Amino acid sequence: MKVYEALARAFAAEGTRRVFGMMGDGNMHWMQALDDVGVDLVEVRHEGAGLGMADGWARASHTPGVATATCGPGVTQLGTALVTAARAESPLVAFVGESPTADEEYNQRYDQARFAEACETAFVRVLSPETAEDAVRKAFYIARTEFRPVMLSAAMDLQQKAMPEGEEPYVPSTSLITTDPMAPNQAALLRAVEIIAASRKPVIVAGRGAVWADAREAVLRLGERLGALLATSLMAKTWLAGEPYHAGISGFYGTRAAIELFEEADCVIGVGASLNRYTTEQGYIFPNARYVQLDTKPHLLMGGGRVADCYVQGDARLAVEALTQLLGDRGAASPGYRTPEVQAKLANQFADPTPFTIEPGALDPRDVCRALDEVLPATIDLVSGSGASAGFAVMLMNRPRSLYLAGHFFGCIGQMLPAAMGAVSCTGRPAVLLDGDASILMHLAEIETAVRQRLPLLIVVLNDQALGSEYHKMVSTHMRAELATITTPNIGAVAVAFGGRGCLARTVDEVRSAAQEWLASPGPMVIDARISRAVPTIPYRRLHYGKDE
Repeated sequence: MKVYEALARAFAAEGTRRVFGMMGDGNMHWMQALDDVGVDLVEVRHEGAGLGMADGWARASHTPGVATATCGPGVTQLGTALVTAARAESPLVAFVGESPTADEEYNQRYDQARFAEACETAFVRVLSPETAEDAVRKAFYIARTEFRPVMLSAAMDLQQKAMPEGEEPYVPSTSLITTDPMAPNQAALLRAVEIIAASRKPVIVAGRGAVWADAREAVLRLGERLGALLATSLMAKTWLAGEPYHAGISGFYGTRAAIELFEEADCVIGVGASLNRYTTEQGYIFPNARYVQLDTKPHLLMGGGRVADCYVQGDARLAVEALTQLLGDRGAASPGYRTPEVQAKLANQFADPTPFTIEPGALDPRDVCRALDEVLPATIDLVSGSGASAGFAVMLMNRPRSLYLAGHFFGCIGQMLPAAMGAVSCTGRPAVLLDGDASILMHLAEIETAVRQRLPLLIVVLNDQALGSEYHKMVSTHMRAELATITTPNIGAVAVAFGGRGCLARTVDEVRSAAQEWLASPGPMVIDARISRAVPTIPYRRLHYGKDE
């Protein structure tokens, strides 16, 4: 058996079911060996998009996604996607080829270890046939325990060497990892109880850690006992949607009603949420609150370097259940925010009635999002981008959904089409992606990959024919905003040319009709919704104009 065959079998033993990437001479033997052992290969049109798909897979499953690229230029194409995955704390392994060990003049030679470090990515090199399987195990172990991307690099000539005879069966990294949820520290729990029991207006902010720990019912029970207002970080959006006293997102994307209620809070309980600068607005929206933070990490600094008043390390579900039990033993209970007045204030919190003049032939982006949220049932997952258009989907699409993925980790556009494809590949569930035109055009070729893979993905392009973030910044500072405008083709027609379905929509009825058509038969489809640039999102109105409506 050759090294590349042993590497492929080790990946399969680690649970790899699908690999996203582009074939080159540095990884083609490994890819063929993967196919031989039944691993599905998804050939993409850009290496960075392949890694983005692995990132989406990891975010959707909280298990390692796998991508691949050849050596040198194949590796450098991964840069932005690697940093995005690192910031998202996505467990993934990128298998890459490396130039031959004895050829210093090879034209694709490159210091891949230094590149990985610059991309905030762990690096593991296959050093010999004897240690090849150890390298795979180490890469997956790092990905699974540190929740970060890992580059596994193997020289082309080394991959062709023979493995030693009499090798032992491969031992996967999962056998080395304790899977039992971490019990919270009892002393820290008692300190947390003292703070929480003394509060009268508590807010629970749940994040991805709560989602991953399946802590929803525990959070609801704690909230009921405390009379707490319920909120989430952006990354856990819709997880508590539809629950009484759910105030939506805490932070920059919070509603006006929620922010006004947060100002009254005397205690914030962060459950699996980092409570970063965006979630707390540097503490501005919780001016009088003490903080209790529950997380599996040894310790986290909140936004602005602030430290929680009490930090409890442990599994989110176990920690919340323990807090509820201890508070019950003390008879601690309060109506808190659970009053008819608060309920009335939250009743219409997501409305955005501010009028704007919409030019003929253009859509109000708010109407597009409202129509989609109405038409698409809760069984449809939701993905949104990170540019100017993101605020519309984030603040206006609030139906409970099984999965929501946001694209704000690195502040870059273009990454959420690949991520959405990876998530759909992982779950098998239909999903809708809302993103801007510049973002979608960046990886336009991957629509062909979605068609080839027959993914049940609806791509809604909120198309303002501009670099939206820069356009609104330039308008607000009286610069020449027309410099940020750029015409686009009919992206729906491009999808049709790739073998999918698509349309250009200039009315809400056209958007609604196209969404209903897709819902009747989910598959790769693009709705190019031509939106007006006259409507900034509420977050942009706050940021650029100091207005909240």
